[in-house]
Amino acid sequence: MKQALRPLLLALALVGLSLTGQAARHKGKPLRVACIGNSITYGYLLPDREQQAYPALLQRMLGERYEVGNFGKSGATLLERGHRPYVQQDEYRQALAYKADIAVIHLGVNDTDPRNWPNYRDEFVPNYRHLIDTLRAINPKVRILIARTTPIGAEHPRFESGTRDWQTEIQHAIDQVSRGAGVQLIDLHEPLYPYPHYLPDAIHPDPAGAAILARTVYGAITGDYGGLQLPAVYTDGMVLQRDRPLTLRGRANAGEEVRVSLKGQRFTTRATEDGRWTLQLPPHAAGGPYRLDIATKTKALALRDIYFGEVWLCSGQSNMAMMLRETDTRQQAASASDSLLRIYDMKPAHATDPVSWPVSFLDSLNRLEYYLPARWQRTTPETAASLSAVAYHFARELRDSLGVPVGIIVNAVGGAPTEAWIDRASLEEELPGLLRHWRSNDFIMPWVRQRASENVKLKDSPLTRHPYAPHYLFDTGIRPLEHYALRGVLWYQGESNAHNIEVHERLFPLLVKSWRSYFGAPLPFYYVQLSSINRPSWPHFRDSQRRMQRPSEGLEMIVSSDHGDPKDVHPRQKQPLGHRLALLALYNDYGYRSLEARSPEVARITRQGGELFLSFVHTSALRTSDGQPLRGFELLTEDGLVHPVEARVQGAEVRLTVPTQLQGGRLTVRYAWRPYTDANLVGRTGLPVSTFSLSEGYVRP
Repeated sequence: MKQALRPLLLALALVGLSLTGQAARHKGKPLRVACIGNSITYGYLLPDREQQAYPALLQRMLGERYEVGNFGKSGATLLERGHRPYVQQDEYRQALAYKADIAVIHLGVNDTDPRNWPNYRDEFVPNYRHLIDTLRAINPKVRILIARTTPIGAEHPRFESGTRDWQTEIQHAIDQVSRGAGVQLIDLHEPLYPYPHYLPDAIHPDPAGAAILARTVYGAITGDYGGLQLPAVYTDGMVLQRDRPLTLRGRANAGEEVRVSLKGQRFTTRATEDGRWTLQLPPHAAGGPYRLDIATKTKALALRDIYFGEVWLCSGQSNMAMMLRETDTRQQAASASDSLLRIYDMKPAHATDPVSWPVSFLDSLNRLEYYLPARWQRTTPETAASLSAVAYHFARELRDSLGVPVGIIVNAVGGAPTEAWIDRASLEEELPGLLRHWRSNDFIMPWVRQRASENVKLKDSPLTRHPYAPHYLFDTGIRPLEHYALRGVLWYQGESNAHNIEVHERLFPLLVKSWRSYFGAPLPFYYVQLSSINRPSWPHFRDSQRRMQRPSEGLEMIVSSDHGDPKDVHPRQKQPLGHRLALLALYNDYGYRSLEARSPEVARITRQGGELFLSFVHTSALRTSDGQPLRGFELLTEDGLVHPVEARVQGAEVRLTVPTQLQGGRLTVRYAWRPYTDANLVGRTGLPVSTFSLSEGYVRP
């Protein structure tokens, strides 16, 4: 029981230990803080380490009531049999002689060296405990804080040969030490993790990175995290997901009691020692308006005009970002007033057009400040006109069908590649090479790289952040949503990855997995297949998108090739796409099972005599979209040659007449296999058939 209560008791103690109180207990003498560590503590590679190393910054934050000593040693290991044991260095002896009141220990980064961890990993915990015991022997009242190690970037030459995995194991060992020795744990990994550009050599923080470390250690020592705070997505007018337990998250000073009131119900929790708090509320039916009150002893927040309803996240690149006023249904904005269709529209501060950005904005990018501040808003003619057209038409249809409040979050970015939306840890595990070479690789289209280079050409660092960089949009567009409860996700993207299908087939499932893990739910994920345009790789890419569907897992696609444009990557007809996405949601998630919600798909291909029979599912009958003869089919022979074929519709089947000269070999049927296609096969209600390439004998899984 005592061990279980330790974190809470420590957090309470932190709050009680005000700066004045600490100083009083030491009879006016400053409290001595010993920063023990390696080159990161020392300040290696900083232009002015005496002023910029995190202990120096910490001294200025803590003020005169504290005295901070820097006892960092470059290359030092925690392991006593490592290649440079800290306990054998002069800095260690100086730290002991300092007789600190507070000791902050950050060791373990250099223990990832292949000379160290593979040989002596079993000694890490005992060695760490020995260091802690020695500090306590010098001063039995010393307060000890140990840190999870700062990140090591994928650019490190040994990242894949062991460093990545060994650092994870070391972090677990540090957690063990914290629990076993009863010392406070600081996480120096998580605050710096979204900022690889602050680690120019993949290990050592630059001045901005050192400032993050100083702020983190300051909070851990003082318990001061700036008081009660909520994620930015929590504002007046928000829509919360109905009929599901609701987890609220925020920050407060360590140990502060957090009180929440909603619909006459009251709840309490307490901030942990790292200033985080969470509280789970019971499910609520659709309705509102309500008021949500959240308060601590020193601060109160009130969120008004809140509703429970359906919440969807709409993301991707420019075709999702394309505003209603830019489409063929722009006139609908004039009558778009709806107080129960709420919008959280995250607009980029600068569009990713091929123009040079000002230096001031590049500095904002480095701070992960890409989106303009957003607030939940009601739908008005003005807000609707600038909203994603696909998102608007989807939400409008849900509102009409369900009769409940609907909230739409939009954070799409023109030109953004898939990898920009995936969290860093997932990329480090699956595609670390992409992290190292995003400016000079073949993962993305050349125009994507060129546009990014044009945007940041005034910066000469290869690590300057850009919205197209791996994991950047996850960090700026997804992480700020702080696990906000969603019903599902709409995704319209692929243009920037269309020439490297094989890599995209790894990236897209990784993105879905990443988001589902982050939001903590197997979210329905509905995506738009690329349309038609005269770009050579697009038939292959559309077919790849078709193959990646997993309806049983909530991963489904709508077809858009019938609304393409041979020269414009931004077709103006977006209402049909919003409608098709709404059909999937209504059918799968809201019980409208009588709808024909999916495009017809081939169930099997068989040969009978001189004909191939293609049987389709998801429709009761097939037809052509324009009443003209069926177009878009061709045959591919085993020698790789393409042949035209006569095709006709019969019920829910398509029959292909195989030319006599082709009847001896195995055939592949291709449909809509043109970059820009006028193929015209649709289901009973007009939903178009996807581009496909399927071999004779195919049976749908």
